[in-house]
Order: sequence, then structure tokens, then C-alpha cells
Amino acid sequence: MQTRVSARHGQLSPASQSKIESKVSRLTRYFDRLTALNVTVDLQNSSLPAVEIVASSEHFHELVSHEASPQLWRSVDGAVQKMEQQLRKHKEKVRDHKHVQSSRRS
Repeated sequence: MQTRVSARHGQLSPASQSKIESKVSRLTRYFDRLTALNVTVDLQNSSLPAVEIVASSEHFHELVSHEASPQLWRSVDGAVQKMEQQLRKHKEKVRDHKHVQSSRRS
């Protein structure tokens, strides 16, 4: 899985980038078919940094989560949490679809 962290309208320190990468890499626990994770941190408004995570997976469209809060790490945690919810929901749908029981009687 590829993880890419980038910043708009500013720069992130290498320590911040690696910390964000480690937080985002935990998403594979929820869905193991992820192929790429792109994290974009928008620092245009310094008092309200925004984080966007785009997850690409096999045989499914891209999932996107956004979060903006006064602190960068709250934004990162919020975006990761939203993505976790989306991945859990998608995985449940995939599992439930395969194990649907017929209601017909013989």
C-alpha cells in the first residue's frame, strides 16, 4: 500500500509527515484491500488547518474524508476516524452481501 502525505499553502516537518503516515497506515486494519492513501493538509487558513484523506481500493471507488479544526492533530484524528467509519461500513456491506440467506422454503 502506498501512503502519500502532502501539504498545500505551507510545509510540514518530516516528523509531522511520519506521524501522519503512521496514523493513516492503521486504516489497513479495517479494510485490507486498500491500494493507496493520499493525505492532503491544507494550511491556507493557519487557525483552521484542514485534512483530506482519499483511500483507493481494489474493485471499489475512492473513499474521501475531510476534517477541519483549530489544531492540526485534531483534524488528522477526525479525518482518520471518519475514514475508519466508512471502511467499516463498506466491509460490512461486502460481507453481508455474500452471506445473504434465502427466505424461500422448500
